[in-house]
Amino acid sequence: QVQLVESGGGLVQAGSSLRLSCAASGRTFGSFSMGWFRQAPGKEREFVAALSWLGVRTYYADSAKGRFAISRDNAKNTLYLQMNSLKLEDTAVYYCGVTDKEGSRWYYDYKVWGQGTQVTVSS
Repeated sequence: QVQLVESGGGLVQAGSSLRLSCAASGRTFGSFSMGWFRQAPGKEREFVAALSWLGVRTYYADSAKGRFAISRDNAKNTLYLQMNSLKLEDTAVYYCGVTDKEGSRWYYDYKVWGQGTQVTVSS
């Protein structure tokens, strides 16, 4: 079983950048496809970005394209989400997850989740 721990969230101003990290432990990290989702209060968990187990293929929600970049370092067992030009609407708890369905945009395809990290964007 893989365990995931997110970090890197915080309170930032609109237009700023943040880099989220997701540290994995347990089973071999490099054999899984992974993704980032987010959930704002009162809303469903929504897809942000995903990438293949080698990190070659990436997938983004329209809201993330051009601003966010997903990457992974299998040697460090860590997944990243670089977020630039942050907007008020990016405020949410961000979760990383593991899936055997590469690029899936559906949260129920992800079998393991971290506890989440809060990102708050202020004006």
